[in-house]
Amino acid sequence: MNVSESFDEIIQYSHFWNWAPDWQVVKEIYEIFPESYSVLSPFAFSYLEELIRSITSEYGRDIYDDNGAPKKRRVGIRLLHLAIDENKQKSHELISLLEELKRYFSTSRSTDVGDNRNSVLHGYMHPRFWSAESFEKLIFDISRLSKFSGF
Repeated sequence: MNVSESFDEIIQYSHFWNWAPDWQVVKEIYEIFPESYSVLSPFAFSYLEELIRSITSEYGRDIYDDNGAPKKRRVGIRLLHLAIDENKQKSHELISLLEELKRYFSTSRSTDVGDNRNSVLHGYMHPRFWSAESFEKLIFDISRLSKFSGF
């Protein structure tokens, strides 16, 4: 699957009102300006996290502790672990893919090249060190996960 087909797969399964129009714009920008990956990577990582959240019990509802106080939502690797735990009985393919996606949630190091969520979303590495290959791999992985979305 090429990157254009990956974008189409993402758009097909994304939330029609909340995400699909934005993904169409991302696709158009990337096709016209392939060097725009450094601007588009944070969006893609934010979407990956929302996509993972959509297959968990945390999607679409507020969560409260035993005292009725709002709880913080799980993010990053904690969210990924929740998705794995809650979907163990549903699909071996989904669990295998979620396990593969752990590489995007590893702790950032100075040698990272922008191919994980932490270095991108937390600004640990300047975008000039990211690569088109890392971005396209992320898009491909998001497209693979898309058919499992809970939107």
